[in-house]
Amino acid sequence: MELKYVGDMPRVSQHGVGFDSTKTDKYIYLHAALELLEALSYGATETTQHLYKSEHRDLKPNELLEGLKKYIKNLDAVYEQRVEKAKHLVEELQKRVHENESLSDDERTAWLKNIDLMKDYYLQYVTNQSVYEAALQALSDEIAEAKVKEVTIPMFRNYGIVLHDLQAVLEQRKSPIDSQLDIYMTDEGLVGTMSFFHR
Repeated sequence: MELKYVGDMPRVSQHGVGFDSTKTDKYIYLHAALELLEALSYGATETTQHLYKSEHRDLKPNELLEGLKKYIKNLDAVYEQRVEKAKHLVEELQKRVHENESLSDDERTAWLKNIDLMKDYYLQYVTNQSVYEAALQALSDEIAEAKVKEVTIPMFRNYGIVLHDLQAVLEQRKSPIDSQLDIYMTDEGLVGTMSFFHR
């Protein structure tokens, strides 16, 4: 498996390829997710409140992948599933083109060729998204196991976005964990405190 930045989700049509800036490449959040995993991987512990200080490390894609492997136990399964997910995504796009009766034959052919040209891009986009989702699940597991009640983090380098995305994962657990993210200004800058409420 390879992790690398590809960019926003492609918007393909008969006229060419554009990109949807509302569907960002999840690769940009993987570094923050890994750092949070490292910070919260205490297992069962007496400490339930954690203050996280960023180390400002910039990891190469292979270092990022190796780091994530330590925390995502099912990474091989994620790797296998991402191929099927990408294939399904491409098939759905192709199906919509085939069912679009307003297209001429030339437009349909051009659109399908544009989808075909982007297959590798879709695969990498789905790979990054799948690994990010697995990282969020691993974070959820760490928080549940250690019964973390609070984590304070700087609000830069995507930590806030990762914790915001984590909230939905925590709510979907078999034993849901409620959470609340509060943001405030300190002398060091913007800081977020996320509180977890275990049931």
